[in-house]
Amino acid sequence: MKKLIHVATPLIAVALMSGVPFCTLAQNSPAGSQTPTNTAPDWNAPPPGTEQAQQGYRDGILAAKLDAAAKRKIDAKSSHLYLHPPVKGNDAVNAYRSAFQSGYEAQLKHAS
Repeated sequence: MKKLIHVATPLIAVALMSGVPFCTLAQNSPAGSQTPTNTAPDWNAPPPGTEQAQQGYRDGILAAKLDAAAKRKIDAKSSHLYLHPPVKGNDAVNAYRSAFQSGYEAQLKHAS
């Protein structure tokens, strides 16, 4: 019986572990092999642009979620990050605010 346990335990472990790579291969198949069902871009993905604008878009989405959860006034222009953007320079501030407002509105549209 003792010999059986010494032989069977490693065999069971190997059998269990050998199935794992097949599962991960099925989950991580190349994108080209799948047929896309929705070719539209994801609504919460920031549009191409500067890093500040992309951050503004993400911040706008988050601010809209937080404003709705806290039952605050739903207005992008009254948000703290819109009034005090974390970027420097007039061009960067304008790009951040524009993207912030776009992200805020996208979240509101998606939530309703």
